[in-house]
Amino acid sequence: MGNTIKQRFYLKKWEGNRIKTNIFIPEKIKVGFQERSGTYTGKLAYVIYYDQKGTLRKEKSWQSWRDQKIQDQDFENTPTSGFVLNKKAGGYSTGWNHRQTYVRVYDPRDFEFEISIPNLLYILENTNSIKGKGLEGEFVYGWDGTDLILIPTSSPDYTEISKFNKVLHENKHVKSKDLVLGGTYKTKDNDEWIYMGRFDYHTTKYNSPEKKGESGYYTDVNKGKHYFFAKDSKDYQGKPYLQLLKLKSLGDKFIEVVSSEPVDNYAAMFESLEHMTDYSPYDKTKDEYIEYTLESFINKINSSNYWDRIVYLNKNEDETAKIKVNNKDNILYSVIVQERVTDRWFSRGYSYQDKTIFEGTLEEIHSEYKPMYRNKYLVNGKLYQKGE
Repeated sequence: MGNTIKQRFYLKKWEGNRIKTNIFIPEKIKVGFQERSGTYTGKLAYVIYYDQKGTLRKEKSWQSWRDQKIQDQDFENTPTSGFVLNKKAGGYSTGWNHRQTYVRVYDPRDFEFEISIPNLLYILENTNSIKGKGLEGEFVYGWDGTDLILIPTSSPDYTEISKFNKVLHENKHVKSKDLVLGGTYKTKDNDEWIYMGRFDYHTTKYNSPEKKGESGYYTDVNKGKHYFFAKDSKDYQGKPYLQLLKLKSLGDKFIEVVSSEPVDNYAAMFESLEHMTDYSPYDKTKDEYIEYTLESFINKINSSNYWDRIVYLNKNEDETAKIKVNNKDNILYSVIVQERVTDRWFSRGYSYQDKTIFEGTLEEIHSEYKPMYRNKYLVNGKLYQKGE
């Protein structure tokens, strides 16, 4: 059913007993119906909404789902009391037909709809269900993207969500003349970004090989002037990085000026930006090959996993070797290179296979091959990638 919320959505969107504060609360909702047994009214509802521009969202799926013979209805989405829990729905799997578990809820305006189990748990953490009277307090409908959420106005999130929606419904947008370097701006997704400036946005394009047996290559593509926004973030390993947002035009992306005062770490953020290929393209001619000291080479191999034990044998990106331990005492190692061989099964006419060219201790490998790492630089001269 179109207005239900998938379990996997809640694994990401709900944190403990809180919900995201970028939930959209429309001023008006539209309700379509199907005849359905097991409901108080004999009808099940599919609820959609009008956005801040007055556009009806999810109308196509709503029209295909509802019974055209039953008159649809519009309602103001004002705080309303009198909601009643009815029964469980779904929760089965037959072949390819999988149905999540939902709970049917009666709206006092005489229609019934479905909410997810996580939504129900959130409601019960913030209000009571009174036998014979239903859910205590007032509720409004909200959406996160296409997903409906019934929100109790007694929840701690409601005040913040309401403030965000007040700004949304004013339908005002930040203009380019409002932007100040280092200033903070809020998007219609309730995210805050720091304005970094307007620069050429660089990306890459893959160029296919002209002849069979040759390799393809990447070239820089300048996408022209873009507005750059950034915020400090962390990757899946918890490591900090600068997250970027690049826009050709602002459009209606930003709805509020949070602060026109530059953030304290703007200089540090800009320094990070200068080391990114979105800001300045990679310049292969600036590659720097540096020989490992014996100590740094041993540390590199012993602290890296199997796939990271790659070193350069010459000042050439194609002349690399993998260092692989080949005895249980971690004393002897193999130097393995990729050898190109003819292979008619590949469209390019060749493939690669491993070839061991040396075996010995790390000290012997360092003495024999003088292994190196490569530092990469951008056109602006900033270090892009440290190879050690």
